[in-house]
Amino acid sequence: MKKRALISVSDKRGVVDFAKALVELGYEIISSSGTARVLKENSIPVIEVSEITGFPEIMGGRVKTLHPKIHGGLLAVRDNPEYMKQLEEQGIEPIDIVAINLYPFEETVKKGADLDEIIENIDIGGPAMVRASAKNHKFVTIIVDPDDYDFVINELREKGETTLETRRRLALKAFRHTAFYDSVISAVLNEKFDINEKFPYELSIPVRKRATLRYGENPHQEGAIYISPVEYKGLSIAESEVLHGKEMSYNNFLDVEAAVNLVKEFDTTACVIVKHNNPCGVAVRPNQLEAYKEALARDPKSAFGGIVAFNEPVKLDTAKALTEIFLEVIIAPDFEKDAFEYLTQKKKNLRLVKVKNFDKNPEGMEYRRISGGLLVQDRDLRLYEKWEVVTKRQPTPEEVEDLLFAWKVVKHVKSNSVVIAKDKASVGIGPGQTSRVDSLETAVKKAKEFGFSTEGAVLASEAFFPFRDSVDEAAKHGIKAIIQPGGSIRDPEVIEAADEHGIAMVFTGMRHFKH
Repeated sequence: MKKRALISVSDKRGVVDFAKALVELGYEIISSSGTARVLKENSIPVIEVSEITGFPEIMGGRVKTLHPKIHGGLLAVRDNPEYMKQLEEQGIEPIDIVAINLYPFEETVKKGADLDEIIENIDIGGPAMVRASAKNHKFVTIIVDPDDYDFVINELREKGETTLETRRRLALKAFRHTAFYDSVISAVLNEKFDINEKFPYELSIPVRKRATLRYGENPHQEGAIYISPVEYKGLSIAESEVLHGKEMSYNNFLDVEAAVNLVKEFDTTACVIVKHNNPCGVAVRPNQLEAYKEALARDPKSAFGGIVAFNEPVKLDTAKALTEIFLEVIIAPDFEKDAFEYLTQKKKNLRLVKVKNFDKNPEGMEYRRISGGLLVQDRDLRLYEKWEVVTKRQPTPEEVEDLLFAWKVVKHVKSNSVVIAKDKASVGIGPGQTSRVDSLETAVKKAKEFGFSTEGAVLASEAFFPFRDSVDEAAKHGIKAIIQPGGSIRDPEVIEAADEHGIAMVFTGMRHFKH
């Protein structure tokens, strides 16, 4: 029985050489539409699908391969006598190799096509043949990626057929491909139909590997980074451009995400320094260099090997200061030409990252994998629900500015978290303690370690105070105003403590746990 290969591809890369090699190996080529035309133009003998089915392509090509003479040839179990008898009775010949890639749905969306054109580029017959071939991989070789052509041809030349191991690997790749294809369609139509269902009963998330990373969070863990396949209109750390330096690590990406999300909170010139996903220095100043110097001064020890983020293009004078200590990454919307040239000359390995869509908020939901499942939630993009002064003393205008600054910072610090701030710069940051009082003590310790006074400063807590102890402790260190969500059953007791100490207190009505 003559061997047959069915080839129907939208991506024509390598298809001519692949088909020629198959013909040389004794295969008949079945094809349709554009693929058949390309192969014929290159003098490759082709049997049109319509010749096999005895039925013409109709509806502009919507219906052409959905036919028993195609799918019978794909799905026949060759070692089942009954199946093979039925093939013979119906005049159907088996198909041994299938090379298919699907209508360019992603590309159609990316070029800005209207909804009708987008829908027209949803492939129907292609996925059906891919799935049929993959299901019957014991006997059929399915190829969905042109990069696999050479491997298959070499194996056919060496062994006369593909191995079961190869067919299994390609079948798995094919099932992933059709699942991914459908998940992209689902994601796009969810937006185009303006349904935007947040928590569908069944969820698929289309992502494509951008790069294999050197390792994961630790050297003994493997890691990779994946990106959205369709045009991502929001802030995208995964698609940001590394303009210079070593490749990004798993931890670099996490820290860059943390730094950018915080620095974007500020409308005026700001600098954020992050270490292990927590800010260690933050400052807002009239100019960039001053903002960086103030942020660095808050904790220069932690800043060593840290991540520095700016909310405006990096300038030359800032660039010069940045080279004075060891840093892992500098992130910004862009780099001015002279600053970029200076940094690349001075620091061979320093990663310079230009953030994609810096001025936009990130899109979509947040996902976190847990054993056996996935947690899904809205992104924490809001700042506060209300601004309610609950104490006898009102905060001064300067304290209001510092309270707002501290509140923006504490939103991005791991819980339990406390931020002490003054003059729109962090004074001490207490991240990730199991007790809120411990977070406060950590923040005070940091301030003292680097010579900053907490007298007259303000304090932000990302969640409510369950007891008055934190307020009493804050008063010992000269804190004059506090901002917190409120909502504890002991709020009256906490407010009373603030009044006793002459501390102004603002309730925001919005908690910002971060785990």
